[in-house]
Amino acid sequence: MTGPGEEPFIAAVKPLVDAIGGEMVPPDEAGQDDVVLSWGDVDVVAVRLPQLADSLDHILAALERRQGMPLADLDRRAKQEVVRMLEARGAFSVRHGVETVAGALGVSRFTVYNYLNREKGA
Repeated sequence: MTGPGEEPFIAAVKPLVDAIGGEMVPPDEAGQDDVVLSWGDVDVVAVRLPQLADSLDHILAALERRQGMPLADLDRRAKQEVVRMLEARGAFSVRHGVETVAGALGVSRFTVYNYLNREKGA
């Protein structure tokens, strides 16, 4: 399926694709919204990007793995830091983003809004 030199290219982009919650597919199976990556003049792999809501779930799962515990078990300061990181990544522009984050943190939407407002007032 792949030619010489293409496997290292796929291996090189895989961590990025995984980090964004994407999926790699053969270039001949690429859809209209997929991003085809080429090496030289050869289409090597297509990246199927996740829906924004799926990206938020993926980001939350990655944060849990990084923290080594459920986000709901973090202390208040750590939860505030998570909210700051998520805001910087645009998590609250996604429909139901606040609700999704509140559920993951084990807090109310009101608490998430307080964390966001506290950051803006600081």
